[in-house]
Amino acid sequence: MSRAPGSVDVLADPEGFWRFQGLTLIAGVDEVGRGPLAGPVVAAAVILPAGIAFPGLRDSKRLSPEVRVELDGQIRAQALALALREVGPRQIERQGILAASLHAMARAIRDLSLVPEMVLVDGNQPLPLTYPQQPVIKGDDRCPSIAAASVVAKVYRDRLMEDLHRRFPQYNFARHKGYATAEHLEALRCWGPCVLHRRTFRGVKEWMENGE
Repeated sequence: MSRAPGSVDVLADPEGFWRFQGLTLIAGVDEVGRGPLAGPVVAAAVILPAGIAFPGLRDSKRLSPEVRVELDGQIRAQALALALREVGPRQIERQGILAASLHAMARAIRDLSLVPEMVLVDGNQPLPLTYPQQPVIKGDDRCPSIAAASVVAKVYRDRLMEDLHRRFPQYNFARHKGYATAEHLEALRCWGPCVLHRRTFRGVKEWMENGE
């Protein structure tokens, strides 16, 4: 199907499509920390000015820590609105990781200082919100605002896990950020889980079932 000259494809360029429709307050939202055995899941929501570009901005997992930190500073300096929310291990256990992630993203959107005209959500699940929204699969590679949210959330969570490392140095959270690395699993074998661990996750729940 042909498109009118100058039009934008909503599937190929969701953010560009909505800007082409005249919207200016477009929020991108993403989360980090679904996979770790410990720590919170963190969501960020970002509204960027139209036409702004951050060279190298993409999915935070594909960027080096140094580049993420540099981009985080640029995004925070130029975003029209930005919000972060986290959901901790106990709520993750009660809700399940998918529901907890969606809840964190919804809370971040509600905390924005500006009301978005459209919310672009990374993934294929809508948020429990009444705002106009569009889930975007691989959105952190396709939408600048989602990529920005991914970077901000990742930098925030990494710093949080580094701070928590000082309380629980035996697990070395500063290195693996709570993910199930060989080092982390060995620390669990030595020390068992702490309050930061997600007791329903494989690698941790076995300790609970055995009464450790």
